[in-house]
Amino acid sequence: MKAQELNCTVKVVHSQIQGTNSDVFQTLEAAISEFMNNRTWTDLQFQQAERIDCNLNLTVKKYDKNKDMFTCELLFQLTRPVFNSAYSTTVFSMRDTEIVFSFHDQDALDFNINNMDNSLTSILAYYAYLFIGLDLDTFSPLGGTEILHIVESIVNNAQMMSEPGWKAFDKTNNRHAIINDYMETSMEPYRRLQYKYHRQGLDEMSQNADRGRTAITEALEMLKEAHGNKPLSQLPQIFTDFKRDEIVNIYSGHGTEKEKQAVYDIVSDINASQNTYWNRIKK
Repeated sequence: MKAQELNCTVKVVHSQIQGTNSDVFQTLEAAISEFMNNRTWTDLQFQQAERIDCNLNLTVKKYDKNKDMFTCELLFQLTRPVFNSAYSTTVFSMRDTEIVFSFHDQDALDFNINNMDNSLTSILAYYAYLFIGLDLDTFSPLGGTEILHIVESIVNNAQMMSEPGWKAFDKTNNRHAIINDYMETSMEPYRRLQYKYHRQGLDEMSQNADRGRTAITEALEMLKEAHGNKPLSQLPQIFTDFKRDEIVNIYSGHGTEKEKQAVYDIVSDINASQNTYWNRIKK
């Protein structure tokens, strides 16, 4: 039996909205959860245990009841189990601050890539395909290419939408910028590091910690290359933000002095704001 691809935990936080019946927020949460989890997004065969774990945490900032308009922030996280361990690693996580959509509690959520007229379902489809594509990239080199082209199509088709977050060259970390950078030829080292870091690195560590750590060091060299190829891309810094504690734990007390110094130099150059943490790598 073919299972759906996503195992998505959805939370709608509406504590900032006063004097409104909470039913509409509960309905929204249930509708998003059903849309993400019960829809079959690709032709790929996924077993129940292989479903991709992700979280959508939607914080409602404004709600116009008369227009059914929501202005929100979305904190999302894509995770992946590490082989032969109880540990799950974050593959991608960031905050999307430009979530604007209309939703009425009678609405049935649907998505058609050729007729994108609904901001909410367009945003959700974007993240659904992004999660699937990124996950596939961690299991084989550039394995998510076909799916990630769908994400590009969603962004291209959304250029006519009036809601924020889609426009080219608007922000360096909006939905357009994320997929555009990720798929750009000069950033291919960043894509290739996904497999090196996760499949050849973390997955290997339970069998041979030194070999796994060596692969992760090689992956971080790819991060350095991608950052050098496109210094204005936000992706390397975002990566070091959500991988910060993991990277520190991998090298703190482990590896050679030369290896530790090389990793410290890479992550410190990309994300100096975290130097308090990076200093622990050298201990």
